[in-house]
Amino acid sequence: MEIIPAIDIIDGCCVRLSQGAYDQKKVYDTDPLNVARRYEDAGLSRLHLVDLDGARSGHVVNTAVLERIASGTRLVVDFGGGVKSDEDLLRVFDCGASQVTCGSVAARQPDMVFGWLERWGADRLILGADCRDGRISTVGWTEKTDLEVGEFIARYLRAGLRRVICTDIACDGMLGGPSLELYRRLIATMSAEGLPMELIASGGVSSVEDLLSLRKAGLTGAIVGKAIYERRITLDALVSIDNASGGCPEEGA
Repeated sequence: MEIIPAIDIIDGCCVRLSQGAYDQKKVYDTDPLNVARRYEDAGLSRLHLVDLDGARSGHVVNTAVLERIASGTRLVVDFGGGVKSDEDLLRVFDCGASQVTCGSVAARQPDMVFGWLERWGADRLILGADCRDGRISTVGWTEKTDLEVGEFIARYLRAGLRRVICTDIACDGMLGGPSLELYRRLIATMSAEGLPMELIASGGVSSVEDLLSLRKAGLTGAIVGKAIYERRITLDALVSIDNASGGCPEEGA
């Protein structure tokens, strides 16, 4: 299972929210590039970079941070937050993102995202399925839609997207464990419909045991954020799981 550390940005700083609440922001570092370099130096190869200012404002904001990380590391960066137009998408790619996560725009402007898929291909786009109580949330998780998460994902899988980041907002930033039942249900549903999916868990991971449970459930990737900052999981342990092939590493590795 692929391990993807996350850096969430507000005002150029590394922060974490609790259940998406901007008024519960905690700043962990003022230099995102240094944080990204620590992940790279540890042996991790990917980064999930989230522009929280962009997610809330409806347009990309923190491209300077993206450009510094993309040019200052060899990490494969996927970027999300505020990408709402062709201009936003091109700007993010020009600043060094390898992939873009489409969340709110996929819920609100599906035809635009289908056009991006046709132009850029499934390798450059990731579906962001952020949900609360089984319904997709948008605009930095401040607005809940009527879109059921499984139906939302299935629509894009039928169109050719394969990689999905699914966040259960109730779990995010709480260090209480990931939403395993949600992920198991999604995997079973898409499998029954014959829809290939690479499902990446996001939210709630607090331990190596959580990661092993996600891998056992069939997840292809897991995003880890607050657990790193709070030293619940060491970078060495994350690299061990990321590099593992065959059997599971020892718990607590």
